[in-house]
Order: sequence, then structure tokens, then C-alpha cells
Amino acid sequence: MKIEKIELIRIAIPFESGREKKENAQQDYNAASPLLSKMETLLIKIHADNGLYGWGEAFGHLSNPVTYAALENLVAPFFIGRQFSSVSDIETLMKEAEVALHGFGRTGPVRYALSAVDIGLWDLLGKHQQTPLWYMLGATRHEIGLYPSLVSYDNDPHAIAQKVQEVVDSGYSEIKLHETQWEAIATARAVMGDERSLMVDVNCPWSPEEAFAHAQRLTDLNLKWLEEPVWPPEDVRGLAALREAGVPLAAGENAAGEGDFIHLILHHAVDFLQPSVCKVGGITAMLRVIKLAQAHQVKVIPHCFYYGAGMLATAHLVAMLPSDVRLEVPYLQWPTPLHPFLHYQPTMPLPTLPGLGFEPDSAVVAEHLLMTTCCTAAKENAHV
Repeated sequence: MKIEKIELIRIAIPFESGREKKENAQQDYNAASPLLSKMETLLIKIHADNGLYGWGEAFGHLSNPVTYAALENLVAPFFIGRQFSSVSDIETLMKEAEVALHGFGRTGPVRYALSAVDIGLWDLLGKHQQTPLWYMLGATRHEIGLYPSLVSYDNDPHAIAQKVQEVVDSGYSEIKLHETQWEAIATARAVMGDERSLMVDVNCPWSPEEAFAHAQRLTDLNLKWLEEPVWPPEDVRGLAALREAGVPLAAGENAAGEGDFIHLILHHAVDFLQPSVCKVGGITAMLRVIKLAQAHQVKVIPHCFYYGAGMLATAHLVAMLPSDVRLEVPYLQWPTPLHPFLHYQPTMPLPTLPGLGFEPDSAVVAEHLLMTTCCTAAKENAHV
């Protein structure tokens, strides 16, 4: 197959989350922020000369314009005209791209753009081979569990209690919060009871010393993990010291390729590694991280705060991991869902269609489109 063109599609879809709307809505780069009432995503559609196409998704949220520029001007043109027909061909293409573009950062917009292309190539290959991605990855289970990843409710115990009760009543056995105060987290634990797993992602707010004090207080809440508690996120020594507080730790969403995961592993910095398919370099890079973690007997639970092709790619990857690993999904209610898999249930049957099994609703895309470009060999780009 030869890559003929790559479409870039930037959209922002409104959602409901059971929290009050803020005046300065859509003004925060943290996707869990209470300021947000829409969630952005950046999809790509890779067209091959055999008429097939593959979907990918890049990280960015409100910084999507930066990733979009990296795709349009640097990454997509690199792949136009390239040929592939196997997994090894994808691995070769991605290595060539990573080496050629490494001077622009081992993480950040270029890496996020490469992630989208890699996901799209795997989707294309699955369609070419008429095989679902989970089967290509060697998975044997056809259904996976989900865990809701709640947006932030500004540490409001009342709002948290209502939302957590809703989640519990829906039958989920694991819940993740994006709160930072003990009272808010304790409220969730009280509603959930002790038989369900509670995780807390605090998004890198504390020094190691501050994090240690918070972690000590959180020990009585029996967290499955405390996620990214330390600033800067690459402070592996600070994370390793924090483990002494007695709360399991998780990190890896912000890792810059396999190199950062090696540091997390060798410093015994975390209990759970969280590579993110739309950030780390796509499915190809995820497989390398999973192999590395397995060699060192560290558990991988992928990060996934996406709702497009990246979410489906993560679902297929979760299927190849132990059965107690669940798919993280942003727990939002979508008045106009992009695809059927956004009707969340505690379990998800994996797609049986070839590749990712992802196909966005074209009417939803058109309604919420912010920008689109078609990258071709002639660089004849059309903008909306």
C-alpha cells in the first residue's frame, strides 16, 4: 500500500458532566478542568492507493493547534508516498520518522503527531489484512472492562458524592478522580465503600515533600494508586522516595518515549506504568513499552483520556494485557456522540470489524468541525 494523502480533522464536541458551567468556559489546557464544556480532539485519516483508509488520533486537547501545525507542515508530508504492507514495515517507517525528526523533541507536538500516524497505519493494515487489531496483537479476550475517569469537580464534596453514586449505581467497580483535597477524595471513598477500587490523578501539582505529606494522609483511604503527584513529572527520584509513604503510585502519561519508562522502572519509581497511545508514539511504541515493562515485571495500565481513534486503539491494547486491566474512559455524557462506543457500559465488546473498528459519525464531525486540511504529495492543502 502507498500513502496518497492524510486528512487532518480538528473538532470540539460539547459534553455534560453534571457540574455547573463556568463563565470562562473553554479556557484551560487540562482536559479534566471544570472550566471546560467541550472536548477537543485531533483526528487524522490516512488514505492508501488501494482505496482503504485508516484513522488515527493525536494528543493536544486545547493545544491541538500546535500538534495540527506539526502534522501539516512536518509529519504528514514525511509519510506521503511511503509504502508498507506489514507490521515490520510500520516499525521501519516509524523508526525512520523518529530518527529524522528527533531534533524537534522526544515528546511534545511532533511525537503526538507521529502517534496519530502510527495508529492510522495499524488501522489501515488491519483493514488490508481483514483482521481486527486485537487479533493482530495476539489478544484472546473479546471483551474488556472499563473504568470511568471523572473530570474535576473542583474538590466539591457534594458534587463528587452525586457523580460517584451515579457511577456506582451503573455497576462500575473502579473509579478515577481528578481531585486534590483529602475531603473530596474521602467523600468518594465513603460513597463507593471499600469493595471498589479508587484511583486519584492529581496532575503533577506538588513538590516531593508536599506530595509525601498528602500521600501519608491518603493512606487510610486505600487508593489503588495516586497518579502523577510530583512536579516535574520526570522527577523519578522524587517519585521513588514518595513510594515510602505507602500509597501505590502511577505515572507515564508524560514520558518521553521508552527512555523515560526505563528511568521509571530502574528507579523503582512507580507501581503502575501508564503509557498513552496518542502521546508516546502510537501502537508501535506502546508495544515496546509493554515488552519493556513485562521484562521488569512492572504492571502496565494504559492512560486514555481520549474519545476517538486513540480510545479504540487503547481498547485493543488493553485486550492483550491481563484480564484485570481495564480501559480508562473520560466519563462524560455526549449529546452528540462521535461513535457508538461512547455509550459507556462497565464492559465493552471489542470491535469485530477489521483494524480499529472506528468510524466517526460524519454528521457529528461536520457539526463540530474547527479545521480540516488535506495533505498530499503536491502539498495542495485545503482549509476550512
